[in-house]
Amino acid sequence: MRNSFHLFVLIFLVSFSLKGQVSGRVVDADQKGLPGVFVLPIPKIMGVETDGEGYFQIYSGSPIDSLVFTLLGFQSKTVSVNDLNKPIVLIESIEKLNTIHLSQGPQLEDKVTLKSVEGAAIYASKKNEVIKPSQMAASLANNNPREIFSKVPGLNIWESDDGGIQLGVGARGLNPNRTAEFNTRLNGYDMSADALGYPETYYTPPADALARIEVVRGAASLQYGTQFGGMINFIHHRGPDDKAFEMKTKLSGGSYGFMNLFNSFGGSYKRVNYYAYFNYKRGDGWRPNTEYDFLNGYSQVDYKVSETFSMQFEVTSMGYLAHQPGGLTDLQFEEDPYQSNRSRNWFRVNWNLGAIKYQWKPNAKWLFDGRIFGLKASREALGFLGRINRIDDETQPRNLISDHYLNFGTEQRLLRHFDLGQAKATALVGVRYYQGFLDRSQGDAPATKGPDFTFLNPDKKEGSDYDFPSQNTSIFAENVFILNDKWSITPGVRAEWINTASDGYYRILRKDLAGNVIFDSVVADSQENTRALVLFGLGASYKPNESTEVYYNASQNYRAINFNDIRVVNPSFSVDPNLQDEIGFNMDLGIRGSVGEIITYDVSGFWLSYQNRIGTLLTVDPVKKVIVQYRTNISASNTFGVEGYADVYLNKLFYPTAEKHKVKWFVNATLLTATYSGSKDPSLNGNQVEWVPPFIFKSGLQYKFQNFKANLLGSYTYKHYSDATNAEFDPSAIAGIIPSYFVMDFSSQYNYRSFEFGFSINNLLDAYYFSRRASGYPGPGIIPANRRMFILTLGYTL
Repeated sequence: MRNSFHLFVLIFLVSFSLKGQVSGRVVDADQKGLPGVFVLPIPKIMGVETDGEGYFQIYSGSPIDSLVFTLLGFQSKTVSVNDLNKPIVLIESIEKLNTIHLSQGPQLEDKVTLKSVEGAAIYASKKNEVIKPSQMAASLANNNPREIFSKVPGLNIWESDDGGIQLGVGARGLNPNRTAEFNTRLNGYDMSADALGYPETYYTPPADALARIEVVRGAASLQYGTQFGGMINFIHHRGPDDKAFEMKTKLSGGSYGFMNLFNSFGGSYKRVNYYAYFNYKRGDGWRPNTEYDFLNGYSQVDYKVSETFSMQFEVTSMGYLAHQPGGLTDLQFEEDPYQSNRSRNWFRVNWNLGAIKYQWKPNAKWLFDGRIFGLKASREALGFLGRINRIDDETQPRNLISDHYLNFGTEQRLLRHFDLGQAKATALVGVRYYQGFLDRSQGDAPATKGPDFTFLNPDKKEGSDYDFPSQNTSIFAENVFILNDKWSITPGVRAEWINTASDGYYRILRKDLAGNVIFDSVVADSQENTRALVLFGLGASYKPNESTEVYYNASQNYRAINFNDIRVVNPSFSVDPNLQDEIGFNMDLGIRGSVGEIITYDVSGFWLSYQNRIGTLLTVDPVKKVIVQYRTNISASNTFGVEGYADVYLNKLFYPTAEKHKVKWFVNATLLTATYSGSKDPSLNGNQVEWVPPFIFKSGLQYKFQNFKANLLGSYTYKHYSDATNAEFDPSAIAGIIPSYFVMDFSSQYNYRSFEFGFSINNLLDAYYFSRRASGYPGPGIIPANRRMFILTLGYTL
């Protein structure tokens, strides 16, 4: 980097008269380091530029009174040397108001990607996006994922509740169920139920609390491990660096009894930055039996121990209770999607996360980043989960499935910038240890209508009782080599050791029509699976000019065997003892960039190869000599697609002198094709892979005038299958077509001094549609999506 040369010359010249050192860091409004900032000392001596993370050092033989910071597109700033104990914040210039924070007035969201190196992570040549909710005119109060993720191509989104409590996102045709095909993180650490054995995510942070959401596609496997979809990282706001105290409050109300209260406060005092929020949400839902209550709190303290070492402490707690209306058959949905045939189904979640993070940066070349994190959580599903074409006999006990999670992990990363002759490079090495524990029980619960989450026979449950311990150790390394001002390559490798096990019993209980027990047997079951694997990846980037990048990346992926895959649940179900993790790769080739300040684009093609895909076959068990459902690595699948995004500032294109009015149009389109091949069941070969819409299209208009901004979004998803057999219809509605659907959303925001006013309409045209068919919770059957919903918001900042 250029500043390395400057520092070398400067140190040489003053080596005999060195009297002092001045250092610091320059960041933008999002607290992200700004590279290439020119730092000029006063009195004037030779200046330097900040490195890739915004750090700088100046060696001087004479006293320095102040420093002047300048960077194209940002407002210059003069700072006394006495004020370098905290990051220097540069605000973008008036010509680029579209990229500054909401505190500077409402702005339009620009397409942003991660830098080649951010913190202790490498993103060079990877397909990625950055979402900044605070810059959106969107329904943040109910976490509307259609709007929040509207500019991320290739996402299929499941919609199951009107409060945005659970996020269901799948990329490139992967199953959206609780975002399980992504590695989901909160501020850089795992937040799912069990990152290895049960990677489903039951917690979604409120959008009002988020500074940004980072989305990295399948190439994230080398740095973040088990997933095919990639990595989603939710990053909270920090307290403002220039205030000792700031408080924000938002109250939203809407259709169907919806109410959302969000309060946050934060600030900085000396070496401490703090931030905390409280969020309460409730609603009645648009169908019967859909009421819910949600409570979430978070606190963070960031302590700068010294100029080179800092620590951060975080605690998150969330709990909610939701009434579940059950699914519908196709006929019921056509007759009346409003109806509900389940009144005794409930779902309860309690989620507690904690983390200690620390970072040591002795100079501009070295960075050590570590974190220790843990999860203590539970989820409980209660009710009658039989197929929706069966009547719920309210005199009979309900079924209760209870999970308790206790997980611990640590991840340590070391990043080093160095020179290789004429080239420059950044090396990242890391190690991770993760230990998970899941206690899962299933049995009868009281035959009432209320949320009574107790077992009738806790010592001898009617279903099963299992412990699922897991352990994972991994070592990874990735490097970016900047060969010249146009080319860079990014090789990487990850080695994994994995152990998953199950220990418990299942009970075989049969009754006659009168309810008398005719057979009762408890079967002990214990299994263990240990394995090791190595993943490789290679990326390349070519930048013919400052505004264009051609990128390529190929990375191997894997998905560890789920706890549900290694447990024998009944005598008509067998598991392959040689069951293997699902292996494959993601390959991307794309081009992204901008045309002046008018057009931004990112277009890429990809190939997702999914080997060893786990499924079930009908076969004869060699030991039991009976026909069983045999769970094994059933097939391979290949998904090919094109993902494209472009936005245009229409006012700059047609009316360049209309500075006050900003109008942006964006298009987000994905073409997909996915088929099975090499299956152990020949009838599947050539079938389309389930949950792969052949076409996903989103387009929107964004408008801003002074303190007002608005957004109109249209989302279209083409029809697709919900199971591997490509069934068109199933009486129980578990399988069948997901018909094409089109949804529109409108959101607006107006700021007046310290007040914020918001108005949104989700599903503007009141479309009747559904995005998923559930085989269990929250169904079974068709889960109708939400009807038209109005939301009003009032906010105040103190």
